[in-house]
This record gives sequence, C-alpha cells and structure tokens, in this order.
Amino acid sequence: MAESDTLQLACDLIARESVTPEDAGCQALIQQRLAACDFRVETLPSGAVRNLWARRGQATPVFCFAGHTDVVPPGTGWQTPPFQPTVRNGMLYGRGAADMKGSLAAMVTATERFVQKYPDHRGSVAYLLTSDEEGPAVQGTAEVIRTLQARGEQIEWCLVGEPSSSEHLGDVVKPGRRGSISGELRVQGVQGHVAYPQLAQNPIHQAAPALAELVATVWDQGTAHFPPTSCQITSVQAGAGASNVIPGELNVQFNLRYSTAITPHQIRQRVTDLLQRHRLQYELTWTLSGEPFLTGSGALLQATQAAVIAETGRTPELSTAGGTSDGRFIAPTGAQVLELGPCNATIHQVDECVSVADLIQLSAIYERILENLLLPE
Repeated sequence: MAESDTLQLACDLIARESVTPEDAGCQALIQQRLAACDFRVETLPSGAVRNLWARRGQATPVFCFAGHTDVVPPGTGWQTPPFQPTVRNGMLYGRGAADMKGSLAAMVTATERFVQKYPDHRGSVAYLLTSDEEGPAVQGTAEVIRTLQARGEQIEWCLVGEPSSSEHLGDVVKPGRRGSISGELRVQGVQGHVAYPQLAQNPIHQAAPALAELVATVWDQGTAHFPPTSCQITSVQAGAGASNVIPGELNVQFNLRYSTAITPHQIRQRVTDLLQRHRLQYELTWTLSGEPFLTGSGALLQATQAAVIAETGRTPELSTAGGTSDGRFIAPTGAQVLELGPCNATIHQVDECVSVADLIQLSAIYERILENLLLPE
C-alpha cells in the first residue's frame, strides 16, 4: 500500500467541515474503508451527534481504536482555508490535521495493512468514533459505552488517537488523565450607592478573601503519576453598569484539575467549608466533567512502548498532563487505555498542522501495536 494513502485519507477527512457536533460525512468515509476489511459497522446516532462502532471478529480480546471526527471552530487568519488541506514544506495544514483526523487516517491505513497480512488474527479489532468529543461530550463516547455495556461487549485494550506527542512523534504516551470538576458560584450581596456603603453589602469585597484562599489552597501532593491538584478561577463577573453602584451579586466560575489523591466529594466538601467559614451568602453548582484514570503496566503499554521504540528509536515518556479525553469514559469499564498521536503544538490554533512524515510513521506504529497484540497464535 502506498505511503501516500495515509496522507490522502487525512486530506479527505480534513476537507469535511465537521465542526462539533457535525460529522460531515467523515464517519461514512471511514465506514466504507472498514467495511471493505470485513468489519461489522453500526451507526449509533444520538441527537445531533454521530457515533460509530465497528468490529472485525467476535472473539476476545478486543483491541479498539478510539477517536473523534469533530473539530473545533477554525477561527480566522489562516494562510490557506482551514478545510482545504494543504501541504507546505512537509507539513499538512488544515483544521483537524493534528486533532485528530491525521490519527484517524493513520489508524485506518494501519488496520488495512494488518488485516491484509493477517486476516486470521486473534481476538477482534474495533473502532469507536464520535462527533461529540470537542463539544459537551454527553451523547458521544459515553453513550456508545453504555450501549456496549448493556449487551455485554467488553473492550480489553483501547488506543485513543489524541495528539500526545510533544517535540517528536512518540516522545510522550499518555496512560491516564486528571479529573476535571467545575464550580459556578453566585455570591449574594445588597446593591446600593457607593456613597453609602453602610447601606449595602458589596459581594466583591465579601468574596475576595475566600477566592484568594481558594486559589492558594494546597489540595494534595499529587502522586507518582499525577501532579498536585490545581484550582483556577476562569471567570469573575459583577457590576450594575455604573461606577457609582455597588453590585448586588458576584458570579464566579472556577475549575479544578485533580489527581487520584483526592475525590470529587472531598473537593466539594472543602470548598463548601471554605465558603461557610467566610460567612458568604451563596449558591454553588458543580459539574463533574470526568474522573481521573490511569492505566498501569500491562500488555497494551508494553506493546505500545515496543512499537514506538521500534519505529522511532525513542522511549516514550509517560505523562498524564493536559486536558480531558474520551478515555475517561472507556477506562472505568476495566479497559486498558492509552493515548498516542502526533505532536500537539498547533492543536486548536490557526494554521493547525502535522508533519506528513509523522503521519506515515504513526500509521506504522499503530500497525506494530496491532501485531504485538493480535498476531495469530
């Protein structure tokens, strides 16, 4: 199979304007390629979200490639149109080139070569794709996992194609991710004239010491695999629109990226204790986006490390840094989950790009992982 096949498929995917939650035909294109390799393909739409589950074989263990076809909005200021894939100086430009249509192309071409060589491979090869990863992530991978669990299908090994690499392809593999929990805080005061502060209650003044303590709190010391939990205030809003009016309420949004050293319940309790200690009148709403997960030593990690070393000559660093991924929905089922993809330097940016040579090499790494895990016995 020509090396340019991975590049061509990546270009075909980038050309589809699949801004979340749109899929724009990406999954249909992949479905066609997988069906030609004897995959049984199911479409599992949920509302406006397109989901795909494909499986070749009925036996266990099940190795699954997981990813998303949706991309973030392109923004403005691109050198070339964001949905017009363009190669310049060995780099493929286009929205989704690195996150993560390039990975999807590498997965498919790796699978095609593997199946052609080993049509009687052991176990099963599967794909779990969604168009809801960059959005709310409610009707996507989480919905597919619920469907699989309801009928007793279990993923043993899952490789997510998120752009994990830092400086060079394969220099970082992610065996887990931190959890994410957000709070929306409304502090109630009493509106009044700035000339008569004794007749008002300024919620900004009241909340400021509590917010300072919130961001200065040491939540934990982290673990061997996770950095310490951190808290960031992301939005502060107050004011009546006039400089001579004390506002009546303050609205604050904050987020904690937390490790396995602390639980969401402990975070909520410590924040509540802090707010009550400062005697605030408040309302607080929590949103748990995902709990932390970690895949330890096992067959998937060994197979992935061996494949990266064989193809690149470098030993990957294991890191849990970065945001959340759909791996958070798959890991709780008992699956071993890793993330391995191209360099992430330009993801979500204008002029997002990926090295063409890296895409071809990534496909070779994915093929080796399949061989390391599923060669016929």
